[in-house]
Amino acid sequence: MSGTRAVFGSRSQPGGAVKAFFRSWTVEFEYSPMAEHVEDRLVTWAQRGRTVLGLVAALWLIVAYPLSSGGEEFVLGKLVELALACAVLAVGSLVGVTAFLVASTPGRRRDFAERLRRPLSAALLLVSGPLVMWLSFTTLKGELISGGDLKGFFSAITGPGFISSALAFIVLAVGWIAAVIVLICSVPYTLVSCYACVFTCLRVADVHQLLPALLSPLLVWSLFAFQVLSGPDVAAPPEVLYSFMLGGPLSVTALSVWEVRRLRSHHGITLRSALGR
Repeated sequence: MSGTRAVFGSRSQPGGAVKAFFRSWTVEFEYSPMAEHVEDRLVTWAQRGRTVLGLVAALWLIVAYPLSSGGEEFVLGKLVELALACAVLAVGSLVGVTAFLVASTPGRRRDFAERLRRPLSAALLLVSGPLVMWLSFTTLKGELISGGDLKGFFSAITGPGFISSALAFIVLAVGWIAAVIVLICSVPYTLVSCYACVFTCLRVADVHQLLPALLSPLLVWSLFAFQVLSGPDVAAPPEVLYSFMLGGPLSVTALSVWEVRRLRSHHGITLRSALGR
């Protein structure tokens, strides 16, 4: 079919799901016949088009109407929404993937276990940003290691005096500068990794293509509930504001339903077949 390409690889090796999971970290990732993967360009372009339209609508709303609060509160609110989106995706992905593993047949379970590497890698990249920021803050505050600790360490090697004090000062200064640089770099890294994980649904499509379509509505309706509870970001008329707020969840839900139906009608991929039942 035009615009569609199915990708298959070699058959999964025998063994349990745990063995398959660890084997996936030592061999090159590939799709197996039990875990069909369809590259449908129409679905991809529809998803990209909805994302672009959503961004354009959001920018228009911000430009056309004044903010209901200050710029700082607006930015902080968006950061909270981003953190909430990551948390919802993390929980939803954990529940969804676990349900797939539990409900699938043994052969299918091995195949899914082999495909957990990329979602777990995305989760680790997501967690690494805040962790590095926390370590940098702790270092700058002197809670990780202090000048007294360094002086005592070098005093035990060179003896108390000028040399140990100078070495402690140099190491402390270099560590402080390195912590500042790492902190500055970790902020944009954390933001980019969060947006990437939200946009790709933590790479759960590598486990099975139905998972993003099932998780996306959960994510957008959770954000909608948060926006309703926290109040509007802009002072727009109610009909404009709630049309915009409902447009995102409704469009994502409709697109997810259409994607599931297209996978079933054009490629024969259903939840039953995904689980090997």
